[in-house]
Order: sequence, then structure tokens, then C-alpha cells
Amino acid sequence: MKITKITGIGHYVPENVVTNADMEKIMDTSDEWITTRTGIKERRHVVDETTSDLGVKAAEKALIMARIDPKDIDLIIFSTISSDHYFPGCATQIQDRMGMKNIGAFDLKAACSGFIYGLSVADQFIKSGVHERILLVGAEAQSVAIKFDSEHRDLAVLFGDGAGAVVLQPSDDDTGVLSTHLHSDGSHVEDLWMPAPGSSFRPFISKEIIDDEMHIPYMNGREVFKNASIRFPEVIQEALKHNNLALEDIKLIIPHQANLRISQMVAKRLGVALEKIYSNIHRYGNTTAASIPIAMSEALDEGKFSQGDTIILAAFGSGFTWASAAIKW
Repeated sequence: MKITKITGIGHYVPENVVTNADMEKIMDTSDEWITTRTGIKERRHVVDETTSDLGVKAAEKALIMARIDPKDIDLIIFSTISSDHYFPGCATQIQDRMGMKNIGAFDLKAACSGFIYGLSVADQFIKSGVHERILLVGAEAQSVAIKFDSEHRDLAVLFGDGAGAVVLQPSDDDTGVLSTHLHSDGSHVEDLWMPAPGSSFRPFISKEIIDDEMHIPYMNGREVFKNASIRFPEVIQEALKHNNLALEDIKLIIPHQANLRISQMVAKRLGVALEKIYSNIHRYGNTTAASIPIAMSEALDEGKFSQGDTIILAAFGSGFTWASAAIKW
């Protein structure tokens, strides 16, 4: 059976840097408060770019590394919860703007777990022989949906914008995606969500929705932290057990950049040094579906892992959804 291999990876973040000092000017917060609770020092916000704009720029870099012409891609998967429009999704915009053929293209909506969910879907397509060159993008421009004031500061300081992309192809050697593991618990939907707009409401958009701020994301931080601290190590251990691996066999764990305190908790529960868990949240904040590909791209650039190394990806987010992947680079 073929194995799915990442042959190209790239990331892109907006130029606009928003520091904790900038946040202090518009809401009741401080650098100390933000850093202590999240580990974030700055994040990137779009000015005049959209989610698909970010995705195109990350995809271009991934294609260059893979030495693949856009016309050679035969499927696009775009993971995001902040698409340019309610419909259609960003994937078809990528197809058109990058001059790709009339291939299949769809968006996948699994929030912070979106990139690993997309990786799992792509893996099945390649293993079954249906597709051979897949572009997987994770991108978010969430700053446009957040209200920047003291009442909403827990979310306002947390999220950032950016994109990461990978090119996936079949390989005959033993390097590539070893396994993926997907989970969910819908009983926690209202602990991290944006209720509107949606088909639950008549009319679809109303003054009441705006006045009640149902179009602004909400997070029950206590429940998210509690569940993430359990699910992250649990799903990492699942990937290890499935592949008969020990933590000593893993070069690097790359989690979704949710919160530095969560990463610290995961390291403690796994019994590993914090240095083994990659973190760039201090630079970008939580970029949701873009978080893992951005982190993986940067970690590779920094020499944190190289050919032959085994890495673990892990994510937890809205839904609740959580996931992991084991990859031999």
C-alpha cells in the first residue's frame, strides 16, 4: 500500500503585528495578564487580506518546495472556519486564482482540529489511489469576527490570522503519514462556538442577532482548558500506541497552538520536557486551522526535525473535536 508523504510545506502570516501593548490601548488588559494566561506576546491581523488570500500565499510556497505546478494538483482541501463568504468555500477560490484544472475542491470545517481532519481525509484518498497530488490548506482570518473590547478580551487577545499549506503525494518508501486519529464530543458545542448566523434562526440574520452578539465567538475558557488538558495527551498516546512507538522515538510533538499553559500541562502529563513540544504561540497566537501547518513549517525551517524523524501532531478545539497524526518525515 502507498503511504501519504508531505512533499511540500509553506506558511504565510499577515504583515500587521498586533502586540500586547497594542491590546492595552483598546481594552482593560496588560502584557503581564495576557502572557501569564496564554503565553502570547503578539499576533498577526489582516488589514485588507481575506482567508483565501492567506491560503494562496501559503500554498504557493508549498508548491515551490514540492516542485509541483499548480496544474498538477488533482484535489484541494481547505480547512477553515473563517471563509471569505458564507458560501461558497475558499477551496474553489484557490482553484481559480492559482490556475488549477477543474479539479475537486472543498472546505472542511473542524475548527482547531481542521488541519489534522483534512490530513486524514487526504490520506484516505491517496491510499485508495483516487488522488495522487493533493493540496491541503489551513487558513484563518478570525480577527474580523472578534470584538476588541474589555468584555470580550479573553477571545480578543487569543486569536490571530495566518495560513499553512502542504502538498501530499504517494510514496513507496517508509516515510509519510503513519496514522491519523479523529474524535469528537458534541455535548460541548456551546462551550466554544459562534451561534449565528445559521439555519437555527428565522430570519437568518436579524437585529436581535446583532444586538445579542450571537455573531461573535464565545468560549467557556474553563471547560476548554479542562477538556484540552485531558484530550491532548490522550490522543497523543493513541497515536503512539497505534504505531508501537514510545515517547523516546518521537523527535517533536507539534500541537495546535491553543494556549501555552495547555502545552505545559500536556508536557507534565506525558512526562516529557517542554522543549519536546513545539511552541510559536508567542508570535502568532491561536490561528485555529492554520496553527499546526504554520508551526510545522517553522519547526522544519528551524531544524527542529529532519528526514527520518518521527513527529506527532495533535489538536483540540470547537465541537469539541480533537485529533492526532503520526508522521515519519
